[in-house]
Amino acid sequence: MKFFQSTTTEWQGWSRNIRLFFLANMLYQIGTGMFAVLYNLYIHELGYPDAMSGKIVSMQSLATALCFIPIGLFGDRASRKRLLVIGALCSGIVLAGRSLFESESSLLTMAVLTGLFAAIFQVLAIPFLAENIAKADRLRIFSIYSAFVLASQVAGSLGGGVIADILQSVGFDKLLSFKIVLLAGSLAAIAAFLPLQAIRESTRAQKQADQAVNKDIAASQSAQSSSEIEFIAKFAAIQLLIGIGSGLVVPYLNLYFTNRFSISLSAMSFLLSLGQVMTIISMLIGPSLANRVGQVKAIVIFQTLSLPFLLLTGFTNLLLIASISFLFRQALMNAANPLQSAILIDRVSAKKQSLANSCMQTAFMLGWATMGPVHSHLIAAYGYYWGYAITFSITGILYVTASMLFFMLFRQKRSTAHKKAAPSL
Repeated sequence: MKFFQSTTTEWQGWSRNIRLFFLANMLYQIGTGMFAVLYNLYIHELGYPDAMSGKIVSMQSLATALCFIPIGLFGDRASRKRLLVIGALCSGIVLAGRSLFESESSLLTMAVLTGLFAAIFQVLAIPFLAENIAKADRLRIFSIYSAFVLASQVAGSLGGGVIADILQSVGFDKLLSFKIVLLAGSLAAIAAFLPLQAIRESTRAQKQADQAVNKDIAASQSAQSSSEIEFIAKFAAIQLLIGIGSGLVVPYLNLYFTNRFSISLSAMSFLLSLGQVMTIISMLIGPSLANRVGQVKAIVIFQTLSLPFLLLTGFTNLLLIASISFLFRQALMNAANPLQSAILIDRVSAKKQSLANSCMQTAFMLGWATMGPVHSHLIAAYGYYWGYAITFSITGILYVTASMLFFMLFRQKRSTAHKKAAPSL
């Protein structure tokens, strides 16, 4: 309660730009949340095989991954506000098309366009926040932002599943109920451009950051740039491992629960939404743990603790155990996300923040883009029990490897950076 009270107080003191940005994200995430929980089921209801869902996820993820770095480079040089407005408006229009068109070619084309415009939000959100807040406030606001995004997704996911069930209970067939909910989600995403358009463009924070960086590293600019590129490359390599593991499991959790346990749409959407609520809580706890043990150790602790629950979810045949283990895995693994964003943004200059974030997102999404067909093949070959058990096990191995590498590569660098910064405190 103290946290929420302090956050409410902080909200009043945040700049107009930050509050408008949070509002825009609420609308955008509600819309995309509706799609996240129902779109795979919509594809299935259209009569396509499970492999089609994997193909669509792969096409969308690949398009997103290919756009990340160009958007990151452009975002460091152009107006981030204008790019975000374009991303919200075009995403909503494309989502509307996805809720109406049914042919395979149109579904794949819309998936590619969705990936393209979704990349704008994913790349530019964190750098936009960073340039509008003080460095000392980044970790806390990044954590609040990540929790806020998930809360909005919860509203969209839970609302989408419940509304679809209600529509079906009053006589709508499944396909039409899905179309109505998906169209409502697209309208919410379109509405996100309004608060973004109201943001006042200001480059003052960016200029101040650039001036500070230029002053501090003028004598060793080339060496600093090389060090930053090396850091970004290592960070991206670890994100690739996590993305491959995540791509095997996360996009298909709705199918996992409906296929293995035959639960209703409302129960499935409620469970996935509850997983997001657990993640919100863990994300808000994250900064406290990071202050005690350091950001790198906190990330490793969260990721390591999630692994037993991941394996338990994959192997159990009991819905209660699967639900509980899923909730803890979801919360623990995703709690590290704002901490990773803070580490990434803090260790690169303002001129490279969008590029750094885009490289991280690219590596992660490349994992998603390559795993759709693999997931579909394993489920088709081994069935709903062993197919999911194998995919969850592979994901666990990849997560362990990524966590160990992260600790080995970045623990000493964090210690060194801390010692250098100590005299100026």
